[in-house]
Amino acid sequence: MSAEYIIRHGAPTLAGLKTGNLFPCSFDDRKEFQEDLRQINRVLVPRGLRLIPLRMEERKALLYLFRPASLDRDLSDETAQALLKQAGYEDLSQRPCLRELTKRLRAREEFPHEIGLFLSYPPEDVLGFICHQGKCSKCTGCWKVYGDEAAAKERFAAYKTCTNDLCQRHANGDSLEHLTVPTLS
Repeated sequence: MSAEYIIRHGAPTLAGLKTGNLFPCSFDDRKEFQEDLRQINRVLVPRGLRLIPLRMEERKALLYLFRPASLDRDLSDETAQALLKQAGYEDLSQRPCLRELTKRLRAREEFPHEIGLFLSYPPEDVLGFICHQGKCSKCTGCWKVYGDEAAAKERFAAYKTCTNDLCQRHANGDSLEHLTVPTLS
């Protein structure tokens, strides 16, 4: 797994604009892949990020790049907590929520709707998606928008600009470590 791949699929999280990104990754050798994850986390963890597999199959994984401190903040939102409780999450702290999300991802093909709460989607948009069953959104970008359309469009544009910028900077020689904004305490 290359730094370029992580940057392309996780730039907004690397830059601190987003709590997390979710993306697939293929691999040939499971042990080699796990070693790649360890090496990448040696760069990311000191900067306040983690890269973990939420689901693994024979030759592919679903990876979650995230900022634990930001995830704590997002999961403490009142609407997010209500949605998680409604979805059957019992312990609403980060680790148990990640364990439950992982369990749900491994148990079924489709994504549980609450996954948006782990990816910086506004809770009102996650709620809107659930209530409207994915229909009748105001607009669609990185997610379906049911709340503040203007703010969402600004975020979509910022994520795209960030991805283009970080990919270009990496192509010009900047390392993954240099492109990863440290989490401030």
